[in-house]
Amino acid sequence: MSRQQRREQGVMMIEVLIGILIFSIGILAMLGMQTLAMRASIDSKYRAEAGFLANEIVGVMWGDPANLASYDTGSCGATSRCAIWLTRVQNTLPGGIAPTITVTNRQVQVVVQWQGPGQATPSNHTMVAQIYRATD
Repeated sequence: MSRQQRREQGVMMIEVLIGILIFSIGILAMLGMQTLAMRASIDSKYRAEAGFLANEIVGVMWGDPANLASYDTGSCGATSRCAIWLTRVQNTLPGGIAPTITVTNRQVQVVVQWQGPGQATPSNHTMVAQIYRATD
């Protein structure tokens, strides 16, 4: 074995190890991107559901403007439409955070909150609507 061959003996192994390192970093980066995309997709799903649920109760209130005060979460009866909606929200969104409905005169504020898995702070969706009767 010549002197030149002895000096080059481990070079191919080093090249293979560097190639494996670069490939592994690429795979880890792809996994990180996939995780971020999945989190964004889940967050988007919860936001869409919260918006739909808030819209739903405001639509119910538009259909029943004479009893608007009964939809306030402070005076919501156990078997009322409001209570059924509150239960639905808690069953649909994660975190078990009770939504609030505040009725002041004819202004309604609906706040739907949730805390997804791995989230440090709760997210929320707030909807404000003015609801009038046909005679107002």
